[in-house]
Amino acid sequence: MKIYKENDSVIYTDKAGSRFDTFVIFDTDRETGLTHINHCNLKVTIDTLELHPRSATGCTMPMDDSFSFELFKQLKEKFINQDQMKQKRSFTVHRDTKVVELLAKAS
Repeated sequence: MKIYKENDSVIYTDKAGSRFDTFVIFDTDRETGLTHINHCNLKVTIDTLELHPRSATGCTMPMDDSFSFELFKQLKEKFINQDQMKQKRSFTVHRDTKVVELLAKAS
């Protein structure tokens, strides 16, 4: 099984055959085989991805500067928070809600 690492530049091919340059947010999950990519916040199978040709030669996304690293960190936190919110189910309790009484019955 091919494993993509965090920050790898990849090319994603969707069902319609369109190809998108994107990057990997989280490493490939070894249990499910899914890779979390930036494009539309998708978790995709490995057969829909290929390593970007420039990434294969060592020209990867520049994470050396602090701005890129901070931007990537915030993006990763955003997706972690979204996943946690999906797992949590919250209930809203409305108390002291006024109930409107019927003024007239429909005939």
